[in-house]
Amino acid sequence: MPSPAAPGVAAIRTLALVGPASSGKTSLAEAMLVKAGAIGAAGSLERGTTVSDYDPLERRMQHSLSSAVLHLTHAGTRVHLIDTPGASDFLGHSLPALEAVETAAIVINASVGIEPMAERMMDYAASRQLDRLVIVNKIDAADLDLQSLLTSIQERFGKQCLPLNLPAAGGTQVVDCFYNREGTSDFGSVDAAHRALVEQVVEVDAEFVDRYLNDGDVDASELHAPLEQALREGHLIPVCFVSSRSGAGVAELLDIIVKLLPNPSEGNSPDFLNGEGEAAQLMHAEPDPAKHVLAHVFKVTVDPFVGRMGIFRVHQGTLTKDSQLYIGDGRKPFKVGHLFMLQGKEHVEVREALPGDICAVAKVDDIRFDAVLHDAAEDSHIHLKPLEFPRPVHGIAVQAKKRGDEQKLWEILGKLIDEDPCLKIEHVAQTNETVVYGLGELHLRILQERMKETYKFEVDTRPPRIAYRETITAKAEGHHRHKKQSGGAGQFGEVFLRVEPLARGAGFEFADESKGGVIPNQFIPAVEKGVREVLTTGAIAGYPVVDVKVVVYDGKSHSVDSKEIAFATAGKRAFMAAIREARPIVLEPIVKVQITAPDSAMGDITGDLSGKRGLVSGTGNGAAGAVVIRGQAPLSELAGYQNRLNAMTAGQGSYVIEFSHYEAVPPNVQQQLVGQYQVKDEE
Repeated sequence: MPSPAAPGVAAIRTLALVGPASSGKTSLAEAMLVKAGAIGAAGSLERGTTVSDYDPLERRMQHSLSSAVLHLTHAGTRVHLIDTPGASDFLGHSLPALEAVETAAIVINASVGIEPMAERMMDYAASRQLDRLVIVNKIDAADLDLQSLLTSIQERFGKQCLPLNLPAAGGTQVVDCFYNREGTSDFGSVDAAHRALVEQVVEVDAEFVDRYLNDGDVDASELHAPLEQALREGHLIPVCFVSSRSGAGVAELLDIIVKLLPNPSEGNSPDFLNGEGEAAQLMHAEPDPAKHVLAHVFKVTVDPFVGRMGIFRVHQGTLTKDSQLYIGDGRKPFKVGHLFMLQGKEHVEVREALPGDICAVAKVDDIRFDAVLHDAAEDSHIHLKPLEFPRPVHGIAVQAKKRGDEQKLWEILGKLIDEDPCLKIEHVAQTNETVVYGLGELHLRILQERMKETYKFEVDTRPPRIAYRETITAKAEGHHRHKKQSGGAGQFGEVFLRVEPLARGAGFEFADESKGGVIPNQFIPAVEKGVREVLTTGAIAGYPVVDVKVVVYDGKSHSVDSKEIAFATAGKRAFMAAIREARPIVLEPIVKVQITAPDSAMGDITGDLSGKRGLVSGTGNGAAGAVVIRGQAPLSELAGYQNRLNAMTAGQGSYVIEFSHYEAVPPNVQQQLVGQYQVKDEE
């Protein structure tokens, strides 16, 4: 059982608003700020005046593109809110927010119902052992069946999803059903909902079960400890109803956050690891203000004018202005010159931060995403258990419009990628392309917009080459003698090696089993260097070679003419010869696909996917008559897929992809790729 919180820590709550786009997370955050008196009046998404969406691009698109950190005070309790983007392209911003809070609030649009992003965030929150809360927003919309929606929530997420309040007076207000067992709602009497809640909570405590069975009820005000246990264990996922537009249920939601949701000592402490690799030991921070500081950086922003800012959650200790902090395993501490709490774009300076507080420091060049800040040198190997982010596979090749701006391009891309762990940059040596990978077309389009708007830098883009790979399917041997005589000192090196395939994803192994000094020890690294050159440039189609083991077992040298370059060349040629005898294949990236579209388009979509070498693995019901189609397909077949999907669904379809695995291309595709490479080689 968690230890009691210190007085200051007990008056802190942390909450991330997560879920699909257009569920009303930003307008709900705005309504909560107004109700708590943190701002004077609610801003408007249409006018771009909300506290959360302060970025010019967000104002223009009327959608959140990154997470916004907010705070308010209600009933003497400081509440930290994180408003997250709802589009799956921006999971690199929404997922890290889960690392900073005790409670994930999944917001559902009452008019639309349960969307894939709500399910995804519910699963992520469960995997991080967060308390979960379902908020049904927009309950004052026309033609709603909220009772059926509650049933759908329970069917999708479990019977442990029980309402803390219910809509009343046609969705213009809500009525509590945790502390209150009398009265009526739009669903009828609240007594049944009250009893279901109390029974669910007391189940975790045998003493309360006995009291409930004997007395027929238990005073809800006595159930704080078992309620927190039920929330921690996922035995209860509360549901509450609200309208951010009319304000119905907003005051009640603030009361729920303060009275029922966990403080930093009552939630499940996140998993920290002390050490690296298999030797790392699991540990948990203690939300004790008196202990040494442990804080986790879950968001980094890089502004051309303000500089680099790290936003972090304090998990242990007290952080103050003038604190000396280390960044991860860095050996040189930095001094906290100014300590801020954020209100959107506003920086509110504070004197101290306690466990549970979400704060920021600016102008610290070395601060980075996922770093642990600490004030004790011995804590340099402590880090948070890594989040599993979706792998970015949508790529565009980018090139500076102005010749000579290549270095500037990399610098700007580096700053933008520092802000988003789901953006990756790669220089592809074979094509001399700079490729940026993201989670979707929107993700990469926003990247280009940010480069243009924030950094006044424009790029040309084109589709990149597909990231094919080469590997082998059989054992084979290769040999090459490199001998060169040109009047002066010659070059001589001879290498015998064998290759064998490794399991998919195993990478590369190199071993020296030569004996008797046939290849002097000082030349073995040169042999490996030659082999690794082939790993990069490819052997049959010009793509990197993966999942292969190379064993050097024999060779010859010359006392005068043997040099590193000779053995590097011999190693390279012997490796290429072995690959060609080892039944080489070209691998292509296969991605998981999830398509959401009108039910009427299902036949066209599945037929199109099959025609593109894809497989349909399952279908399910989406919201409002939509169907969700799950499957997989080669990434090469999905170029321009959104345009095809728009044509099949009249613009109503959307899809997300996620890297799955590599698989051999069909023989005709391999023949084409090998043929193209040979033509280029000859040229």
